[in-house]
Amino acid sequence: MTAWSAALLGLFALSASIGAFRTPGLWQTMVEEIEKSPALQLVCAFAELTSGALTYLVNPWVPADILTCVMKSLGGIMILEAFVVLAFSDIYFQFWLKNLSFMYRGWAAATAVFGLALAVAGLLRFH
Repeated sequence: MTAWSAALLGLFALSASIGAFRTPGLWQTMVEEIEKSPALQLVCAFAELTSGALTYLVNPWVPADILTCVMKSLGGIMILEAFVVLAFSDIYFQFWLKNLSFMYRGWAAATAVFGLALAVAGLLRFH
């Protein structure tokens, strides 16, 4: 399960970063739309809570295996972020709008590196 969750989450992040590079301002537009819509906030938080919980629950905590620990930690962070989106959406989305307005290439590059590393780590587990 660790290989699958790492590979899929990594490929998702890599694909999202490619979209951000191809269409500058895409992420800022998405965050603006989510910020304006309580329904989208709820749907996005639920999607992140679900994927975070699945990631957290299927990955054991094995200190000798760094990838399982990373995946379990990412799942936990996703769960916490879902709760933050619901409880503090006004503050949270304003923070991202300020950062994405002038640092979108940096965030896209960091997401690409993270996604590639996670995808490769996951795919290497398939032997």
